[in-house]
Amino acid sequence: MLVKRKEVNLLNYSIEKLSKILEEGNFSELAYILGSKKEIIKRNLIAGIFRGVGIGIGVTIITAILVMILQKIVTLNIPVIGEYISDIVEIVQKSK
Repeated sequence: MLVKRKEVNLLNYSIEKLSKILEEGNFSELAYILGSKKEIIKRNLIAGIFRGVGIGIGVTIITAILVMILQKIVTLNIPVIGEYISDIVEIVQKSK
């Protein structure tokens, strides 16, 4: 009886330790994803859409900031750089 109780306690300890390790490694989420192909497709599609929107917004903001900086450089009337930058600004404004 005492031997079985020790074995049960050891088994319970081992199970709890294994459970903790699996939780730390997000094994349950990984097993869920691997079990369902539809879930993988859905998650990747949503992630791709949000990445695309994020990249679009980011590029737009960075381009707008660069155009504003270039316009301010043109107002400084630096001979060589000013003409080159004014051409770039005109091309960007015509493409709008």
